[in-house]
Amino acid sequence: MFAVLGSATLCSQPLFAETVVEAPAAKLISQDVGKRETAVFAGGCFWGVEAVFSHMEGVTSVVSGFTGGARGDADYATVSRGGTRHAEAVKVTWDPKKVRYDQLLQVYFSVIADPTLLNRQGPDVGSHYRSALMPLNAEQARVARGYLAQLREAGLWSRPIVTKVEPFRGFFPAEAYHQDFMLRNPRHGYILRWDAPKVAALKKLYPALYKPSFTNG
Repeated sequence: MFAVLGSATLCSQPLFAETVVEAPAAKLISQDVGKRETAVFAGGCFWGVEAVFSHMEGVTSVVSGFTGGARGDADYATVSRGGTRHAEAVKVTWDPKKVRYDQLLQVYFSVIADPTLLNRQGPDVGSHYRSALMPLNAEQARVARGYLAQLREAGLWSRPIVTKVEPFRGFFPAEAYHQDFMLRNPRHGYILRWDAPKVAALKKLYPALYKPSFTNG
């Protein structure tokens, strides 16, 4: 994000590479029963999280924003300074007839977030870049905790999993220029280095869940 604001501290210069892991299908299949379901995911810079979910079949809306802190602190400049309890996150809405919450989790852990990194993802460091799941109901919480336990047993990573299930404390949309960022800025340096590969990995690993079009927020 540094090129957008000139001196931004969010989504900054690349330092460490992210890896792609083909996470297993969930043993606990989520029972998504509404016409539309919504959940919140934090996984580092929200540009890439938004980009991947926006290319998934059945996803009808993805909004970048902040979660975990107070409404008065939910702006880019304040969150970037740290200490707000917020995480950069996305609110995802989907059609349960086309995709399920457990499938969103599988993609999240495969190509979006490294669950072994504490308070960082890729090049971005700070608690506002933590990886966390914010279920919006008891069924999502059940499936999220079950899937984390399944991943720990699978031993796909050499380091311990630190991703947590956090209580939902509200979601506050980010500024307009953060929304649909990859769609509007496909040649941005950060997008090319960090986020386009995530979308490519989604297409390669989960072709049945991938769609070429981008779901606008």
